[in-house]
Amino acid sequence: MEPPTSSRLNSRKRRKDGSGPNGATELDGIPPKMSRRSLGLREPAPFSDEVEIDYSKPYIRVTYEEAMRGTPLDRPVRVYADGIFDLFHSGHARALMQAKNLFPNTYLIVGVCSDELTHNFKGFTVMNENERYDAVQHCRYVDEVVRNAPWTLTPEFLAEHRIDFVAHDDIPYSSAGSDDVYKHIKEAGMFAPTQRTEGISTSDIITRIVRDYDVYARRNLQRGYTAKELNVSFINEKKYHLQERVDKVKKRVKDVEEKSKEFVQKVEEKSIDLIQKWEEKSREFIGNFLEMFGPEGALKHMLKEGKGRMLQAISPKQSPSSSPTHDRSPSPSFRWPFSTKTPPSSPANRSRNASAVTYDISEDEED
Repeated sequence: MEPPTSSRLNSRKRRKDGSGPNGATELDGIPPKMSRRSLGLREPAPFSDEVEIDYSKPYIRVTYEEAMRGTPLDRPVRVYADGIFDLFHSGHARALMQAKNLFPNTYLIVGVCSDELTHNFKGFTVMNENERYDAVQHCRYVDEVVRNAPWTLTPEFLAEHRIDFVAHDDIPYSSAGSDDVYKHIKEAGMFAPTQRTEGISTSDIITRIVRDYDVYARRNLQRGYTAKELNVSFINEKKYHLQERVDKVKKRVKDVEEKSKEFVQKVEEKSIDLIQKWEEKSREFIGNFLEMFGPEGALKHMLKEGKGRMLQAISPKQSPSSSPTHDRSPSPSFRWPFSTKTPPSSPANRSRNASAVTYDISEDEED
């Protein structure tokens, strides 16, 4: 499988432009797009005693210029990096990544010191040597692992493993009575510097654990570890259990407070919503009421209209003033037979018929 050319060019460009404290630049903030393919290995790196080396071919070291130009595929640049690698973390992985990318064609050999050497020269480790070997084996930048690596690199060791360059950060490493254990490597022109990752180291991780010892002890007690396994006294065990219960109660109280706050907030929101809706409905109701029963409302107009219709229905229509009047003929007078006198009448009729009687008498007299 051919290596991705674009990523190669990008990595070269980053190295040319300069790198930060972690071997990264501003361009690393937005990594380039890469085709989706499997770049990882399917098996861990082998140990050095499991790898066959053809000693029949003479070993001639390559120069730095030759290594930078690129070597044939069957002759990669053999780079060696060593360390303790306790609590293997991203700082270790970044250092090995830089060592792997020092040259276009690199074969990375990583040496891991044993527990005996480490305890004598540096101090007690959290992980034992087998765990540290296994951790380095599973780093994808590593091609080969050397177990029980020497503390100081000798010419015999370099020749045995046919090492071209030694990769490490260029900060002087004082140990084993020496101001810098890599001084002779630097003088021989075999040193290839890498850069440390700031903010992460095995000592920093151990410092966090020591600082938060009570938290981690309670955590492991809760997960089923015994006080004997954690080297915790009886009194501290009871204290941790009590603290755990107190924290649970506090957490419950906090949860209740948060839920009550959420409930009150929801009630307030709903009440505000209801008040707004009530105000809208009340305005609408008052408007409708005034529209119906107000001074100029529909009810007043309805009553006026009904009153007019009622008066029109009750009172008859008056005859038109221009209609002709008909003269009424006088009613014929009634005469008593054989008598010239009018019949007796009631006092009420006397005045009413006075004119008629007078008329009748005068008429008889003419006859």
